[in-house]
Amino acid sequence: GETAMSSYTFTIVGKQDNPLYEYVHSTKKEDAAQNQQNQFFVHAALDVVDEEMWKTGSMFLKAVDKFNDRVISAYVTASHIKFMLLHDGKGEDAVRNFLSEVHELYVKVLLNPFCDKDEPIPSPSFDARVRAVAKKWL
Repeated sequence: GETAMSSYTFTIVGKQDNPLYEYVHSTKKEDAAQNQQNQFFVHAALDVVDEEMWKTGSMFLKAVDKFNDRVISAYVTASHIKFMLLHDGKGEDAVRNFLSEVHELYVKVLLNPFCDKDEPIPSPSFDARVRAVAKKWL
């Protein structure tokens, strides 16, 4: 059905708005220009996330921004790390479940004493787990 065509970009953004992790899932070969554009959208939405964050106090911000037929959902951790998901209108529950499960994975990564919170996440196992969670929910 429709879901097979889903493409989404998931990014974890650090306190300095520096990307810590990115996972682009696309069924059709999206060109580099499209990926650049997606990154630009996600980056542009960071400002909105900052505003919403202070307004709601909730970690999960369902739709902070919309571009064409794409929606950006965000999840902000207590330490102000932002999880950004650019997607084509997934169900809110699925998005929330995905983001909160990835948050749990992320917290485990941080427990590793060798992990630098401000550096990109190098862990292949983290990547594999994020993909598995994405497969489950998105």
